[in-house]
Amino acid sequence: MALEPPSPSTFDFLARVALSYASLLETPLAHPETGLGGNFFYAGELDEEGRALVVAANIAGAATLAVTADPAAQKQAIRDGVADFVVTTLDEALRVLKNQLRKRETIAVCAALTLSEIDREMNERGVAPDLLRRDLRIPPHHQALLIHEREETEFDLSRIPAVVTWSVDSALPKDLAKLDEIALTCLDAEDWKSRRWLRLAPRYLGRMAQELRPLDADREFAARFIEQVNQRVERGEITFAVEIFSYFRGQRDVFRFSPTKP
Repeated sequence: MALEPPSPSTFDFLARVALSYASLLETPLAHPETGLGGNFFYAGELDEEGRALVVAANIAGAATLAVTADPAAQKQAIRDGVADFVVTTLDEALRVLKNQLRKRETIAVCAALTLSEIDREMNERGVAPDLLRRDLRIPPHHQALLIHEREETEFDLSRIPAVVTWSVDSALPKDLAKLDEIALTCLDAEDWKSRRWLRLAPRYLGRMAQELRPLDADREFAARFIEQVNQRVERGEITFAVEIFSYFRGQRDVFRFSPTKP
């Protein structure tokens, strides 16, 4: 039994989000209880890297500003849940962001402007984000932490120390959620970053999260998770087919579980 793999573009985007999330929560601003709540992240242009960064920032809990003058990209961002609002001016964006920053709540705002327009306005107003996409410099001398994703344009598993992914043969969100619950029991108690990811990634990844769940993990987690899934399949608690991939420094292992039909 082999499940239908996700499309390369879906897998690549999920991986980009996961790695961007890890970069965001490596900053000293991240808190185990609130993530990046109360911090302003400027993600710049809502291109492919920008979309991944915004989704990762949503999961991490930041208040995020992105920009695109493309009406189609604006509509897509709202439809996919990447952005909560599209506004037409920096003033509108800042009003929304300040309110959420005060409450330390997550939000993503897309400004319907060009990158040069909003960069100029932010420079003139002295708007200083707490975190900033690597290739941006707004304003010139701020002390924002630079956030970036991988240099490579393609996701290269051989360069990642450890990744575990799992998928199921049904389209029911509750089935993948059941595996998430098992994964939570296999994580170390202090691993708040992975716990936050499993709790919030399905919400912000939307339809993509129905196909596959990636998680930065170690061999110990993978072993515990695979053993737990196997035991629950044997006991009849899992009634759908499961496929787990573990990647460790370029080595890939595949584990497939299929319930025995009565």
